[in-house]
Amino acid sequence: MNNVSLDKQEELVMKLLHYFLTERGYNPVIIRGVQDEIWLENLNDDYRIVRIVSGYIHNDEQLEYDIFKTKSLLKTIKKKTLSFNVNSLSIFVNLGDNVDLNKFALPNNLQFIGVKNLDDIKKYRFVIDSYPDITKENDLKEKGVELFMKITNDINKKNEGDAKMNEEVFSMKKPVVTTALVFINIVVFILTMFNIINIQDFAVNRDAIISGQYYRLFTGMFLHAGIFHILFNMYALYIIGMQLESFLGKWKFLVVYLLSGLAGNMLSIFFSNGYSVGASGAIFGLLGSLLYFGFHYRVYLDSVIKSQIIPLIIVNLLIGFVYSMSIDNWAHIGGLVGGILATMAVGVKYKSTKFEMINGWILYLIYMGFIGYMVFVKGI
Repeated sequence: MNNVSLDKQEELVMKLLHYFLTERGYNPVIIRGVQDEIWLENLNDDYRIVRIVSGYIHNDEQLEYDIFKTKSLLKTIKKKTLSFNVNSLSIFVNLGDNVDLNKFALPNNLQFIGVKNLDDIKKYRFVIDSYPDITKENDLKEKGVELFMKITNDINKKNEGDAKMNEEVFSMKKPVVTTALVFINIVVFILTMFNIINIQDFAVNRDAIISGQYYRLFTGMFLHAGIFHILFNMYALYIIGMQLESFLGKWKFLVVYLLSGLAGNMLSIFFSNGYSVGASGAIFGLLGSLLYFGFHYRVYLDSVIKSQIIPLIIVNLLIGFVYSMSIDNWAHIGGLVGGILATMAVGVKYKSTKFEMINGWILYLIYMGFIGYMVFVKGI
């Protein structure tokens, strides 16, 4: 280890890595075929992608190719992460003196800077606006071997912390709430079979709800019209629920389930005046919740989202439209949207910010408020 030495360029790269990984919460992105550059990602920062490019860019033609390559890779990342836009910052630490970054018209989501030391970053106001502490946090006093050891140790500690957090989120827990919900639904179904509970007294129905029987918006999600109806829904609830409850936690899961069912039933009475029962609106909300959760943890769940969750949602919605006379697809759509917004509101552990959660509650209330206004005030 005493033979380790860092030249100025390597030292700069290490300091930048130290800052983005340990101070800003970025994670490395594996890009096949890419050499002499490091790609980092953070969903919650101004620039979701940061590139640290150590390869020598010696002329404008080489930079033009780099721009083309970066655009292509960002398109791939957008498709893979189901994103509409990905802001990126490329930091070149080995840019030739004859290369002029200002000659190239870059799209708004693509920013390039060239630096030879940390002080050069101050020349770029837009970088300082996004990372005001970048030069301060990287003002490390250590040199040579000591600097290498400190940065390596700090990055390892950060990676260990991330591994512990991910293990906590993804370790399977007992599906207490899911089991309770399945049990309640089955008990209620048995009571309806023996006519102890009359389904029409508690089913979702616009006229009854407008007249003041608001409890139907909740009770309707615990009623089922037949044995196959409840078997299918309870199977789906248990399979999806035990996973999502483990990811979100018991109380967040319960809130998402109830708010999804409420949103589904509200959209149902907006479009229909018949009787509607079933947990499928809430279950679609759980699928929406998994979609939102998986987006935040897509490093681990990307293939599951694209190969299982999204196709499952699409197929079931299509079935709902084909058999619209017997399936309340509006409850499904309302529950799906409600599940996404409810999960945004309660937050995803270690990923969601308070700002994002507040926006989630605001959007959910706007969504429900608009439907409620149209149904209860305008009478549409």
